[in-house]
Amino acid sequence: MQIALDLLAWMPMLALTGQARLWEPRRLRFRLFAAAGHLVTTGRRRILRRASHWPWTHDIATAFDRLAHLPSPG
Repeated sequence: MQIALDLLAWMPMLALTGQARLWEPRRLRFRLFAAAGHLVTTGRRRILRRASHWPWTHDIATAFDRLAHLPSPG
C-alpha cells in the first residue's frame, strides 16, 4: 500500500509535464494506471504497446521517457 502512495506522490513531480502535473490522485489513477496496453515479448525484450486511441497515450509516453532519462541513484 505504501509503495502505491509513494508512486502517486512522486509521479507528477518526476515524470509528468504541463496540465498533467495538476491531476489529483483519483484522476491520475484513472488516466495513467488504467490505460489500455499489451505487454509483448519479442527477441528477449519486453515492450509495452499502448493503445493509440487512448486520449492520454502521449502523456504516458512522455512520462516513461522522462523516467528513463533520470540518473541512477546508485
